[in-house]
Amino acid sequence: MYAQKFNVNVVIRGEAKPCPLEWLDQFCMRNFTNAAEFDDTLPVADGRVETSFRLTPERFAEGLAAWLTQRGKGEGQPVIVQVTPLEKN
Repeated sequence: MYAQKFNVNVVIRGEAKPCPLEWLDQFCMRNFTNAAEFDDTLPVADGRVETSFRLTPERFAEGLAAWLTQRGKGEGQPVIVQVTPLEKN
C-alpha cells in the first residue's frame, strides 16, 4: 500500500533531530491541509513515514513545517523540516 519511505528530520533553533513519532502521528492522522495527497501516510517511527506516490518529499516537508510552526513546536521560530526518500533494499 505504501510505495515510498521517507526520513523526516526537524530543525529547531539550528538543531536537527528525527521528527518525533507523536508529531508525525498527529499530523498524518488528521487532514490539516485539506489535500488528498496526505491521506495515504503512515508514521512508523521517530523520523520515519511511509506514503503513497501521490506525495512528494517536498510537499510533505512544506505541509509538516507549516503545521509544526503553527503549533508552536519551533519555540517561537519557524520549524524547518527535511524530508529525504529512503532507498529501497
